[in-house]
Amino acid sequence: MEITSIFITGLFAGGLTCLAVQGGLLASSIAQQEENKLEEEVKRFGHLLPIISFLVTRLIAYTLLGFLLGSIGTVFQLSLSARVFLQFVAVVFMIGTALNLLQVHPIFRYFVIQPPKFLTRLVKNQSKSKAVFGPAFLGAMTVLIPCGATQAMMAYAISTGSSLAGATTMFVFILGTSPLFFILGYAARKLGTSLSGTFNKVAASAIILVALYNFNGALALSGSNFTFENILTSINCTISFCDGGRVAGAATNSGTVKEATIFITQNGYRTQPEIVNVKAGSKVKFNIVNQGGGGCTQSLTIPKMNLQRVVPIGQSDTLEFTAPTTPGPLAFMCSMGMFRGSINVI
Repeated sequence: MEITSIFITGLFAGGLTCLAVQGGLLASSIAQQEENKLEEEVKRFGHLLPIISFLVTRLIAYTLLGFLLGSIGTVFQLSLSARVFLQFVAVVFMIGTALNLLQVHPIFRYFVIQPPKFLTRLVKNQSKSKAVFGPAFLGAMTVLIPCGATQAMMAYAISTGSSLAGATTMFVFILGTSPLFFILGYAARKLGTSLSGTFNKVAASAIILVALYNFNGALALSGSNFTFENILTSINCTISFCDGGRVAGAATNSGTVKEATIFITQNGYRTQPEIVNVKAGSKVKFNIVNQGGGGCTQSLTIPKMNLQRVVPIGQSDTLEFTAPTTPGPLAFMCSMGMFRGSINVI
């Protein structure tokens, strides 16, 4: 997952889910500041200083957490099966969170993770502080109350296997949550509970859409052919009578190759030659060159073959395997199933 994708994920999915879980803490702290504008800074900047202190300490806390998770990843690297499992778990959690926001059934309230009671009391007591320390402390303590999308990003920080990459991942993600968190948190204080029902519906809808996107990525990463793209292709071929015997993307007059190059770029993957056809059951060699692709694109994965290579930016590696004996497209993708490509086994 590149930096831009992480930021956008934080801006939309992370911002909505985190605001739903943590927004009340910020609002209560700001309300207390309104009643007690004792410090000169608060008098001058009004509500901005408490909000900024909350968001800055929150950003620092999650960056440190990302550093720790990335360090753990250098020792314990998640297997492909574990990543698929965690991604499915994240999807279930996000759906449960959305249904809880919609108040579909009381059982979904268990999807709202609560910290230990003594920490909850500590955080609530700090929200009564009259100083800027109150919101700042609350911002740091939100690391103990993870949001739906944040948990998936934490799992990805572990998968990077790098303390610096883990810290960068969480920093960019939380930075992405900050604008929406700032705007809606401030508006929530002004409007009170008048728009809470509408907000919950919008947030739940957004979370469900992101969950479906992640579910599709998890399906692709598991090697399943029942992804949304394949289903839509099948429907289209049923209507337009596609030639089911031909491998998608294979040129009828092009030969097969035993060796090809996959370039990892900022926009995903590209191959040389552009269309890669390999003979079924033959030995295949991939030369993998990372030309600037960060995030999950560095982990080139072939789910059907249970193969993976992590190639950092500026480096290269090789991947050798025996092609499947059954003709058809052989997909490769990043470790989260978001960026994809394929070769043709013929």
